[in-house]
Amino acid sequence: MGFLPWCIVIVPVLCVIGLAVYSKRYIRGVSDFLVAGRVAGRYVISVCGMESALGVLTLVALVEVNYATGFAITFWQSLLLPLGMFISLTGFCAYRYRETKSLSIGQFLEMRYNRSFRIFATSLRSFAEILCNAIGPAVAARFFIYLLGFPHYIDVFGFSVSTFVLVLIAALLLALIVILSGGQISLIVTDCLQGLMCYPIFVIFTVFILTNFSWFGEVTPTLQAHAPGESFLNPYDIANLRDFNLFALIVVLIARPMSTAVWYGNGTSGAGRTPHEQKMAGILAEWRTGLSIVMCTLVAVAVITVMNHSDFREEAYDIRLQLSSRIAEEIAPDSKVRDAIVESTAKVPLLSANEIDQTILKRIKNFDTPFLDTTLTAMNENMDDSGKANKLFQQYRSLYNQNMLPVALRNILSPAMLGLFALLMIMLMLSTDDSRIFNSAATIVQDIVVPLRKQQFTPEQQVRCLRRMTVVVALIFFLGSIFLAQMDYIQLFVNITTSIWICGAGSVMIFGLYSRFGTTAGAYAALLTGALLSGGGFVVQRIWAETIYPFLHAYNLSEPLGTFLETISNPFNPYIVWTMDPIKFPINSREISFIATIGSLAMYCLFSWITYRQPYNLERMLHRGKYNFDNDDKKIQTKWTPKTVFSKLIGITPDYTRGDKIIAYALFGYTFGYKFVLAFLLVIASTFFVTWQPEWWGKYFFATQVLIPGPIGVITTVWFLIGGIKDLRRLFRDLALRKANALDNGVVEGNVSLADKAAVNAVEKEK
Repeated sequence: MGFLPWCIVIVPVLCVIGLAVYSKRYIRGVSDFLVAGRVAGRYVISVCGMESALGVLTLVALVEVNYATGFAITFWQSLLLPLGMFISLTGFCAYRYRETKSLSIGQFLEMRYNRSFRIFATSLRSFAEILCNAIGPAVAARFFIYLLGFPHYIDVFGFSVSTFVLVLIAALLLALIVILSGGQISLIVTDCLQGLMCYPIFVIFTVFILTNFSWFGEVTPTLQAHAPGESFLNPYDIANLRDFNLFALIVVLIARPMSTAVWYGNGTSGAGRTPHEQKMAGILAEWRTGLSIVMCTLVAVAVITVMNHSDFREEAYDIRLQLSSRIAEEIAPDSKVRDAIVESTAKVPLLSANEIDQTILKRIKNFDTPFLDTTLTAMNENMDDSGKANKLFQQYRSLYNQNMLPVALRNILSPAMLGLFALLMIMLMLSTDDSRIFNSAATIVQDIVVPLRKQQFTPEQQVRCLRRMTVVVALIFFLGSIFLAQMDYIQLFVNITTSIWICGAGSVMIFGLYSRFGTTAGAYAALLTGALLSGGGFVVQRIWAETIYPFLHAYNLSEPLGTFLETISNPFNPYIVWTMDPIKFPINSREISFIATIGSLAMYCLFSWITYRQPYNLERMLHRGKYNFDNDDKKIQTKWTPKTVFSKLIGITPDYTRGDKIIAYALFGYTFGYKFVLAFLLVIASTFFVTWQPEWWGKYFFATQVLIPGPIGVITTVWFLIGGIKDLRRLFRDLALRKANALDNGVVEGNVSLADKAAVNAVEKEK
């Protein structure tokens, strides 16, 4: 890139860093550092949530999945819409969690169960969270190396230094500057600013892709060119898809409510001015994405089209050659293997336009297959250990899938557009990395260090400890990014690592907030079951190709085990297929997660039933009724009547303003009326009378993914730009007012705020 593209990248990033340093002046205590003084408005929280959720890792993972399965499966994802709408509109878990006044998830777990469980649970959560998020900086670092064409190694004072390590250090240092400056205040203001800057970029790239690729001339024919049972367009013809199929959708459907509350306690989940403001931020979350989802979808469409359409056959061939050679340079154990990979892939012939147009693409045989097969052959021929060769190929294939996006964009974007996209990715990377590092550090300090410490922290000591733990977590992320090799799709890796915590924690949190019968024994049983099943599956997947399969093969156990697995999975074919494979463990991450979730739920109910003695006092935990000591936050109750039934079903309460009601009704109308009823149920009904042609599905996805969400995205972009700027200004005004008046309503003593401590003392007096 030239001078102008680099200016496009550097200047906005410096503005973000400057704002983070400026926000340091508002830190007065632990509540400011942890939850931004609980003065954040709904738009700030919502924009921050979008920015921290949509990272480089998310975009790369999305393109990976869409490149492998297309968009047909997204039709059935509409089944999630009523569930997601119910969770957002009712404030499921979020409202009750905010009522507990907990500053961290560990504080809630101690309140609901006991202190030893708090320490155990948060230790498990921190382990799973760090294990999952440690690959984020690695994926982002490789993304920029491949996008900007950096060499893998550079000479520094005569020493060969890894560019990957240098980019990794730079990314983590940026995140540390933001976090150490002002904690959650810095995170909120910088994430909000970055989110507001990202909205116009979403619009630019949406327009760019739509004007450079013909949906009906190039995109639709490319998506149609797939074998029966593996359609990228027809949702009724996807039975043979693997990893991301209908069964995976069922797992997501079950996991959606179970995982609602498992990451509460850090981030912006406790930063709202009131529980109602926090709830409205969750409702706005359904609108906040603006054009981001449209842009991400179109980026995936562009990559699929470039790599598989005959109009781009030469560009696609060059991209595959670049990918193969660059990955070989990075992971090959020696020059012999590296040269063999480069030479063998260079011999793969360039197909003619006619050959490409006549090819029916399959999951196991497509335009990438010759490059992957020749690479595997080169590895086996030039490495003595077949197990190590299979493991190396597994890593090679994962990097091939992940880095196709940056290499493709490098070949199709102009320098200015490349600089703009690099800026977008840097902001998404920074907002994701700093949030995840901070959340992990805060969980460790608040829920492990503080309960184990005999003498309470002073506020200054606790903030200092949080800052030091942030540096420690960043160092762990650095080491994890270097030593944790990629072996699978990103989504599947994230799924199996987070399942170590989520599968058991879902039952613990939901029953903890809503039930009176859950006990500590049931909570322990759920977490242990989920951790052992998911963690065991993760370990087996990691060592399968190099250790387990060679052992089974050496002792003639691979065939009997393969027969056993096929027998078990046969009743569920083609959605669950367990076939013996020397490279990949037959049971994928979604299936392991499903088994762990069901097992954890059963163990929670069983052990709670065995150890149940008396109902738990939910009113005291939620500060309701006689336990409500907030004179300015009285709970207003409404009765079920014919006039209120609809408003209560969608979560509207008396504290809703007219604008809040409009937002809630609009969300219900768009999500349930349009997306679920009109664009899903009516389409299903029409298929009983008319057989939809592939061209019809192409038009359907253009309408539902681009044509209708596009204008709505423009409107919501303007809406959130205005609301976000106003909320950001109010946030700074409230923080300045708190500082000027020396208000300290949420300063933490140890781990309990003064307001919460007063409430607890009053409850004890009542007893």
